[in-house]
Amino acid sequence: MRNLTVIGGNGKTGRRVIQRLTARAIPVRSVSRTSPVPFDWATPATWAPAVRGSDALYITYHPDLAFPGAAEAIRGVADAAVAEGVRRLVLLSGRGEEEAVVSEQGVIESGAEWTVVRGSWFNQNFSEGALAEPVQAGVIALPAGDQVEPFLDAEDIADVVVKVLTEDGHHGRAYDLTGPRPLSIADVAAEISQAAGREVRYIPVSPEEYSATLIGYGMPKEEAVLLTALFTKILDGRNARPTTTVQDLLGRPARDFTTFAREAFSA
Repeated sequence: MRNLTVIGGNGKTGRRVIQRLTARAIPVRSVSRTSPVPFDWATPATWAPAVRGSDALYITYHPDLAFPGAAEAIRGVADAAVAEGVRRLVLLSGRGEEEAVVSEQGVIESGAEWTVVRGSWFNQNFSEGALAEPVQAGVIALPAGDQVEPFLDAEDIADVVVKVLTEDGHHGRAYDLTGPRPLSIADVAAEISQAAGREVRYIPVSPEEYSATLIGYGMPKEEAVLLTALFTKILDGRNARPTTTVQDLLGRPARDFTTFAREAFSA
């Protein structure tokens, strides 16, 4: 693969993928609404020009593949990419999300070489996403109860994505990625507290309370309700069991949450 394009190059995984490819002197470009050749999920006319000239494409969708309209948009981008001669498509999806599986079909049925990378909840959601500010304030308030999740590091996702973008042998595969061990949100709060040298508390809240919090941060009501429903769904225990896929693909253990917390929160 000579020329690679990343949709969402400013995101948690896209940024890391670009850093790795650039370090290996592999030509790569990031496309977004503000890139020189713009890409906008809401504007289909931008899709083909943005991917033109690419051999492989990494697709990330915001806010989530489970959201309404995602399946149609993913299929449209995949079709546009194949029409422009893109030979390999790698899609970031969500583990345990039935609606995301529907969105994956647009890539699977595109006619290109395809790989789907399904991630569990990212470690970096606590340091770079919507939860970063509350964590800094000492509180993690989520509708998660005492369920556990094998939190996954974005560094591992990026390493896997670069591998499947640049190497053969991954066509037709869907990889479920997780971290090495399941943790509850209370465990996460304790890990961050230990690393940061200050107390971070987990406060279980109802879905309604969490939606109201997101709306208070400026998120549109419809998106807040959908995101809350998704959080509640994937944190119902369905994803509690870790996989060994990171180890299998990369030949090393998945990064542990303790390592992430020390790097992200140490004073």
